[in-house]
Amino acid sequence: MKYCPLCASLLEERILDARPRLACSSPQCDYVFWNNPTPVVAAVVEVEGSIVLVRSKGWPKKFFGVVAGFLEAGETPEQGALREVQEELGLDGRIEDFLGIYSFFEKNQVIFAYHVQAEGQVSVGDELAEVKLLPPEKVRPWDAGTGPAVREFLSRRGLGEAGGGSESRRP
Repeated sequence: MKYCPLCASLLEERILDARPRLACSSPQCDYVFWNNPTPVVAAVVEVEGSIVLVRSKGWPKKFFGVVAGFLEAGETPEQGALREVQEELGLDGRIEDFLGIYSFFEKNQVIFAYHVQAEGQVSVGDELAEVKLLPPEKVRPWDAGTGPAVREFLSRRGLGEAGGGSESRRP
């Protein structure tokens, strides 16, 4: 972002709240680009004892993750997670557990993650290239993004770092 969206003046770096921020250079305008993180919801979806892993369109063939998406205006994180499960997998689910809130600094996101129990036949939504169902002991968490939520889910199942499965990690 180079220009103020309110008055079109150049933005300049200033220290505000002890952090560098982009602020409008015009003395008549008080616009500050705060660059706050975007809220994201994630669901570790369980169907008949298996965990659903998804590969989004455009991801490399071996990169799988869990259902995730942006929180929309007017919905709670729980509603958002269940909406994403419906949109991406065609399943109605119920929240079983809250796994945690995770910072994903690389994408400037904060992730609200849940364990979701769902029933029915999984269908691949428009955003996905592929879906696979694995027993929890075959799932291996990754280090960033939704990976810490997967690690927490597995830990609560007594699986620690999981059973050494060979599933690839999400970016």
